Amino acid sequence: MNFYHNLVTVKSWQLLLNLRQKYHFILIGGWAVFLYTKSLKSKDIDLVTDYEELERLKNEFVVSKNDRLKKYEARSGEVEIDIYLPFYSNPGIPAEDLKNFTVSLEGFTVVEKEILAILKQKALMARGESVKGRKDLADLVSIFRLSDFDWDKYGNLIKQYGVKEYLSFAQKILRATFKMEEIGLNLHQFAHFKRKIFPLMGKIIK
Repeated sequence: MNFYHNLVTVKSWQLLLNLRQKYHFILIGGWAVFLYTKSLKSKDIDLVTDYEELERLKNEFVVSKNDRLKKYEARSGEVEIDIYLPFYSNPGIPAEDLKNFTVSLEGFTVVEKEILAILKQKALMARGESVKGRKDLADLVSIFRLSDFDWDKYGNLIKQYGVKEYLSFAQKILRATFKMEEIGLNLHQFAHFKRKIFPLMGKIIK
């Protein structure tokens, strides 16, 4: 199952590839999750960049400032581009810190998977049980299922940035979720997944 129409995700991916050729940025959000998990594709593009690159982006796109959400926004057809700036944005941890937690993945600079999980939890808190919130939850579960996800590192980051409430909220949503067919998890498989990760979550939250 896809959350979004294939035509939209193809356009979004092509736009992202085009942006990679022209601009310097750190990729976060759904496309970063896809690069790690090869699970669900994304419609929107989320990136972290600096003010110099923002000015360059303004030459190609109509960019607006969203003071409420502390980010800048642009659009190309149906594809939204959310732009996060250092010392202004906090997509889960301060945007200026994200440069300290990056890896190279398929030609993109992306945040480490443990950081990405924290950013996804912040998005999940904001969007709850909406369609986008369901996508955030599916993305988060996909990250947690990665065989090389480092729970110790993740727990230390949660504590370092004082964001245990993100994890508590995610745990509450997971308790009320019994299957996730969008990423191929039936009732039995999802129950097994929860039995595996809830003790790990509990150790971090306590």
